[in-house]
Amino acid sequence: MLTDKYITASCTINKGVVSKNGIKLFENDTNIAALLLSTYQHLQLNYPKFYKMDNLSKLGWLTAEVLLKDGFKKDDYQPEDISAILTNANSSLDDDIKYLDSIKDVASPSLFVYTLPNIVIGEICIRNHFKGEQAFYIQDEFDADFMAQQVNYQLDNNISQACICGWVDVLEQDYKAVLFLVEKKRNENSVEFSAKNMRKIFNKD
Repeated sequence: MLTDKYITASCTINKGVVSKNGIKLFENDTNIAALLLSTYQHLQLNYPKFYKMDNLSKLGWLTAEVLLKDGFKKDDYQPEDISAILTNANSSLDDDIKYLDSIKDVASPSLFVYTLPNIVIGEICIRNHFKGEQAFYIQDEFDADFMAQQVNYQLDNNISQACICGWVDVLEQDYKAVLFLVEKKRNENSVEFSAKNMRKIFNKD
């Protein structure tokens, strides 16, 4: 059964700028490591595990933190009702390269654990106690039509009642994250959930 769905929040971290719902919140046009740390500090977060994460997980985790902050009513849902569907182009290549370099000396277990792209979903879900369906797809570029199809299937079939979806990609100093919160109910920031609206938000730099 088709249901009405809305993008109730969006967050972008790209080119040194952190934005939510199209409004710039923070800027630090420097290397990715410094940007991620300064964003974490700016948000005054307290999550020691953050420091152990790789850049891909830090980027996705921070984007989700901003996405869900001030507006998302997590208590309206059961943990199993919230799904996560992410995509990127480079998988975990940023960590694969670092891990390959480490084995020339002593293989690094702390790098090896992040040589799967879906670890970023795990970090987001552990933080928020989400237990719904999860999927990570590798694509050449953000495919809004594909993402809309995946999210519609989840929510129209009541597999999920809300979904965090989008793009999180890192390769050395090239990075971009755009996440959308999709729900069946409106709020003051909501727009209709569609491939067209996701593309519009994704391409807005």
